[in-house]
Amino acid sequence: MKNAHQPQSSVWLHIGSGSFHRAHQAWYLHRLLAKGDNSWSIALGNIREDGVPLLNALQAQGGKYVLETVTPQGEREYETITSIQKIIAWDNELAALVAQGADPHTRVISFTVTEGGYYLDNQFNLDQQNADIQADLQGGCRTIYGAIGHILARRIALKGGDITLLNCDNLRHNGERFRHGLLQFLALRQQHDISDWVKNHTRSPNTMVDRITPRPSPDVAVRVAQATGFEDRVPVMGEAFIQWVIEDDFIAGRPHLEEAGVEMVESVLPYEEAKIRILNASHSCIAWAGTLTGQRFIDESTRTPSICQMAYDYVTEDVIPSLTPSPLDLARYRDVVLERFSNPHIQDTNQRVAADGFSKIPGFITPTLQECYQRGQTPRATAMLPALFFVFMQQWHLGLLPYEYQDGILDAPAVHALFSSADPVAQFAADEKLFAGLAGDKAFTELMRQSVERVRHWLNDAKRV
Repeated sequence: MKNAHQPQSSVWLHIGSGSFHRAHQAWYLHRLLAKGDNSWSIALGNIREDGVPLLNALQAQGGKYVLETVTPQGEREYETITSIQKIIAWDNELAALVAQGADPHTRVISFTVTEGGYYLDNQFNLDQQNADIQADLQGGCRTIYGAIGHILARRIALKGGDITLLNCDNLRHNGERFRHGLLQFLALRQQHDISDWVKNHTRSPNTMVDRITPRPSPDVAVRVAQATGFEDRVPVMGEAFIQWVIEDDFIAGRPHLEEAGVEMVESVLPYEEAKIRILNASHSCIAWAGTLTGQRFIDESTRTPSICQMAYDYVTEDVIPSLTPSPLDLARYRDVVLERFSNPHIQDTNQRVAADGFSKIPGFITPTLQECYQRGQTPRATAMLPALFFVFMQQWHLGLLPYEYQDGILDAPAVHALFSSADPVAQFAADEKLFAGLAGDKAFTELMRQSVERVRHWLNDAKRV
């Protein structure tokens, strides 16, 4: 119990109880607690019901859980994370989540959603035709926009004060894109008073986050119990590497994050471009290629020479020229990323990384395609990535993938129709949602034909090895 004379600590509300938050943001806040700074704590909640079992398990453990980290050399460390000090029970109206977000002690609301969870089209405007967005425009709370809209309406009514809305995910320009989507959402709901309040009383810094965090397998709990004696029902594991870069633009105060190793900067642009194009796009390349060759794990796919070479060539031939000059050593970053992917102790699955391709191509890959053409270069190395995805989805269409493909914006009937059409490659290359201004371009379509053939030849050779 807190002493009655002690000031109540500020609350950082995080929406999204998955492994990444608990291995990343919660770890940084825990580091501050470990240094004796208890001025901030985390309240954790979810928008969707599927997180209830995990929240219940965390509640039973008082919010505590063990984080296992492992280096590429197999060195494991265990740390009990204590920064999540309030678990918010899920309910259909998100009443408890809304109440916490409206509480004046809550000064930061952060959230982790997949790329598809932004519901943006290729012009980065809100996809108004999406069923979840439609439901929230009618007053629901299925999406981050619906949830934040409800929270802010209550916060304004209770005079809860200014609030920072902080994205913690891989979308490029994530703070700006979320803010634009939120303001469009509020305008469509005719909530102009809330929209005006958002403009004056909130901030949405861009961020870059990085730590490979696979879905924990059952053996993580076994190792945790052996190492710590704690029978943790919801441990989490990740690689030893961690990075968080945030634009220092908070409106209602913030923790001393820089004392925990967070890089507070004026602009995250060079960091996020390097991370999204070198790490995230290469990750997807390896996952799609590895799946096609019958492999299960990212590390074994990365250690397959022909797959690693595809990712290496993509970065070296197309991405580094696109991002130069950069304050980062891009070649070194490429090599560190590939070393991290080859870590055999992480056991990250191709299934997890292969997900959400219809969001990842426009976000992670198409900008490099466009910039190569703009400087007069044919992006042969980059084109292999969407070509891999094309062959990957053709296998999905035929029911031949070894696992269930997960994609928040998958239009299954449209994809089946594409592969049943007279010219699937041309139709794929003409998709504006995937390829923006390149869609339907004659030279790009021909490049995609060549690249799909290269993938098929590579796959035949790989299967003969």
